Parts: sequence; structure tokens; C-alpha cells
Amino acid sequence: MTFQGATYEPRHDKERLTRQLDRVRVTMLRGEWWTLQHLYMRCGGSLPGISARIRDLRKAPWHYVIERRRKGDPKDGVFEYRLLPPVVGAQQELRL
Repeated sequence: MTFQGATYEPRHDKERLTRQLDRVRVTMLRGEWWTLQHLYMRCGGSLPGISARIRDLRKAPWHYVIERRRKGDPKDGVFEYRLLPPVVGAQQELRL
């Protein structure tokens, strides 16, 4: 996985982000719905970092489909995310 961003420095960030990505991926492979807060409590890091790792899972080499749905009162703006198996060799609809 290649991470990107203006502040990304591979020598400082690659190992940490790779470990966090793997923790998020393994947790989400259970097929359950997860809020960012629940993933943060389970995987560590930061809420923005967890959100970024979910986005990373949609990209190569993973190509996972991530479903999103509202949780609770829609006015609260809380979402849950669920990872579906990757679709290999097919154009995916990105739902995150």
C-alpha cells in the first residue's frame, strides 16, 4: 500500500499506517457494521486516521466495497460502515 498526502513521510509514517490499516481491515472482515468511534476504540490511532484507512481499503491493492448507512437520529450525522469482499477485475460503485 502506498500512502499519500502533503504531510506523509514514509520513514516516519509508513509502518504505523500500514499496521493501522491492517487492524482496521482485519476488524472489518468480520462483516459487522462499525462506527468510526467503535473502530477507533478497537484499532487505536485517531478518528481521522480510521476514516482515512477506510478510504484506503477501497483503493488498490484491496478494492473492497465499503457500505455506509446512518445510525440513530439522522440529524446526528453518525454513520456505520461495513466491508464487503473485494470485487476483482470489475468496476466498483464507491459507496463511501
